[in-house]
Amino acid sequence: MKRYLFFAGTACALIVGTILHLLGEGRPGDVVWAAGTVIALVPAVWWVARALRAGRMGVDVIAVLALAGALAVREFLAGAVIGLMLASGRVLEEQALRRARRDLTALYERAPRLARRYEDGAACLVGVEEVRPGDRLLVPSGEMVPVDGVVEKGVALLDESALTGESLPVEHPTSDGVLSGVVNVGSVFDMRATSTAGTSAYAGVVRLARETEADTAPVVRLADRFAAWFLPLTLLLAAFAWLISGEAVRAVAVLVVATPCPLLLAAPAAIASGLSRTARHGVVVKGGGALETLGKARTLVLDKTGTLTIGRPQVVDIVAAPGWDVEKVLRLAAGVDQMSSHVLAAAIVRAARDRELTLPTPEGLREEPGTGTEALIDGFRVQVGKSPGPRSSGWERAQRARAGLDGAMTVWVTVDGQKAGVILLRDAIRADAARTLRRLRLAGIDRVVMLTGDRAEVAESVAAVLGIDRVLAEQTPAGKVDAVRGETRRSTTMMVGDGVNDAPALAVADVGVALGAHGAAASAQAADVVLTSDRLDRLADAMDVARRTRRIAVQSAGVGITLSLLAMVVAAAGGLPPVAGAVLQEGIDVAVILNALRALRPARGTRLPVDSPTEALLRRFEVEHSELRPQLELIREVGDRLSLETPGEARADLRRVYEFLSEDLLPHEHAEEIRLYPAMARLLGDPEATVTMSRAHGEIDRLVVRLGRHLELAGTAGPSPDQLDDLRACLYGLHAVLTLHFAQEEEAYFSLASAPATSGEPELRAS
Repeated sequence: MKRYLFFAGTACALIVGTILHLLGEGRPGDVVWAAGTVIALVPAVWWVARALRAGRMGVDVIAVLALAGALAVREFLAGAVIGLMLASGRVLEEQALRRARRDLTALYERAPRLARRYEDGAACLVGVEEVRPGDRLLVPSGEMVPVDGVVEKGVALLDESALTGESLPVEHPTSDGVLSGVVNVGSVFDMRATSTAGTSAYAGVVRLARETEADTAPVVRLADRFAAWFLPLTLLLAAFAWLISGEAVRAVAVLVVATPCPLLLAAPAAIASGLSRTARHGVVVKGGGALETLGKARTLVLDKTGTLTIGRPQVVDIVAAPGWDVEKVLRLAAGVDQMSSHVLAAAIVRAARDRELTLPTPEGLREEPGTGTEALIDGFRVQVGKSPGPRSSGWERAQRARAGLDGAMTVWVTVDGQKAGVILLRDAIRADAARTLRRLRLAGIDRVVMLTGDRAEVAESVAAVLGIDRVLAEQTPAGKVDAVRGETRRSTTMMVGDGVNDAPALAVADVGVALGAHGAAASAQAADVVLTSDRLDRLADAMDVARRTRRIAVQSAGVGITLSLLAMVVAAAGGLPPVAGAVLQEGIDVAVILNALRALRPARGTRLPVDSPTEALLRRFEVEHSELRPQLELIREVGDRLSLETPGEARADLRRVYEFLSEDLLPHEHAEEIRLYPAMARLLGDPEATVTMSRAHGEIDRLVVRLGRHLELAGTAGPSPDQLDDLRACLYGLHAVLTLHFAQEEEAYFSLASAPATSGEPELRAS
């Protein structure tokens, strides 16, 4: 508000003084202009004094000398013009930095406030500050663990992603330790407190965030970087002009045209434009300092869960036991889980609905925390959850080994005491992650580090797919802070995260970036940059804008200073009186601002522009992908059981696969070839850009034709034994080519659209 009053005061003084002069009231006009000069001089002296106390000698000294000199030589109009220039520069600077960093209020607000403590056998609500070590507490489903403690009764299934980054829920049996700030996503359990609220894990995260926030250094204005040489040069030139001419007014003229408004205005105007531009991309940058630092970042540190991955488990495979059908296994499991509150149940039910399976109604549903859910379906006793009993067959051991290699969670489906199948779940990589990392490397990032609290084998598998340079897994919030500090010592470091556990690391990074669409409010408050849409690729857009904005700001300042230097030489030679110099300087300021406002315009080549018809095509085929993808697993499943079926059963399965391929998938692929690929070739400006994708279509067509010929050879009797090897090769080849082809299209084409129709798909896995 003070800066706006400052601007209003200097503007009114200049306008009123000019009106009085036009009316022939020269002396009152001079008084008003002098008053406007004084209005500007007082805060300018304060700015210089504040800079000196901070150990800096800024170019504001020139403004003070110019204002004081104008008063001394009675060049009141020049002083009023200089005052208005200073005020307008401060207002622009205020607007550019208005989105300054806020306190980590969301982090503090999320802290547990209430606990359910047992008193006389009943659970009573008390303030969390009243809990003492040894108190017995009840933690209902959906509520937060109030303090650190140990599980005393029941099994705790906890969402720990806010503290550890672990994407999947973690199960804690009786006597296992649990941390405050995590959420109970399972059944109710009892715990025994081992700490107070002030000494709990969550309180430690809050303290850590406060400490790292305090460590963040303020950004120095662009003008001060020129002060080391510009200020002495100006003073020497002004003194020289006074010395050789004997006229103080000449020295004042030099000081007037040297008033560093191009420096004071160029950076704020460009930065304000850059902030506006990033907002159009769905990116909120909290101040000019953050935008400038974003453009200089060379190291990118990324959280995994919710940043590179979707942040929720998805079914990646269903393996049926010998004698069982995959769809039947999934149907039975989803039938039980549709009534379950387990966090993995939603993923299993979603997978069944994606395959358009009709779910049966369970009877006698019973859920046992830590074991699973059990119900009667179609006369079968179906259990979904952990593998019951100590016995383990060779098939079961093979599935456990596969799950371990893939970093997947297993949900076993047992029917009447016999294994029917296993469902593998994993957190999927975001569809736009690979493209975004490539764009960020093009934008200047030369080192990418994954920093996560998740297990090492899971983190390594994600890093291998995305080509990440270094992986730091199983990190605590304190460990994340140390790792980020280490990276900041190497180069300018940008940290991206979305959980409460990321807030301290975001605060200590040179520039912190939070995924605000689905991320924790605490991380959004701790970050310098917040992505308001759930698109990681917007970060690459913001970095392109930041680099261009910084370049324009430096260019504008450089051009302005060059023009000012030329004007100073002319003023020193007596060619520019103070008033004319002030007007010229104002003209330089206008030119500088107009140049700086170029940052509002989109940069060429930062993002491929997608026209509306092409975007509609991308949306259409992306939706078709999401509908076709679940059926791709049918191809591999039929190949898996070819040798286990009778010829008649094999023929029926092969016929189902062939009908899906010929009636559903091939029309989709042919429509892409006819409509989407020509549009993409025009968009990319290269008729050869889609050749490799078209080659994949050719291979898909070839394999489908081969499968059809096998069906013709098999006739009504079914495939003969000598056909089985080639049939399996054909089916596995189709599954591999289609899985890879879908992933390539989603990453290379569909991610170009403004907003994805789907949240992402599981990454590739070995067949």
